[in-house]
Amino acid sequence: MIVRCPFCNYEDSKVTDSRIAVEMNAIRRRRECTQCMRRFTTFETVDLIMQVKKRDGTYQDFQQDKLINGIDAACRHTRVSHDQVRTLAAQIKADLMASGHREIESRVLGEIVMEHLQKMDVVAYIRFACVYKRFKHINELVEAIRSIAPGGAVSTQEIEDGSCH
Repeated sequence: MIVRCPFCNYEDSKVTDSRIAVEMNAIRRRRECTQCMRRFTTFETVDLIMQVKKRDGTYQDFQQDKLINGIDAACRHTRVSHDQVRTLAAQIKADLMASGHREIESRVLGEIVMEHLQKMDVVAYIRFACVYKRFKHINELVEAIRSIAPGGAVSTQEIEDGSCH
């Protein structure tokens, strides 16, 4: 790969330092021009597009920001920080890219998010599940709460009282 010096336009440079820029999904390289000896920074990214197959059969490019916003909404006013949400979204994206698949169903993506949220914070998990699973009746919500309660033993009264932990 030829990287031209932005100062003298020379075609040869040497890499003096490389670091991973996780937030940009890139490698940050410090370079030095072998002609004028000036230093500059480049970012190298891999442009692999993941497609999300929506419930209606249409496709949409995977958008990490959209994933962050959805998880962030579920985690609002919980013990899960925005940094943890960003890290989780980056990890999910990295895992998807590493899988080699370039397409994922929104249903599968939602299940992956719920699996992680269940381990992080049950309130965030339930909030995300309410939107993702599109609960239409209170019984569906009660069943979701029972599914994560130790031993599945949660009464409707405990849910109403807010005493189920």
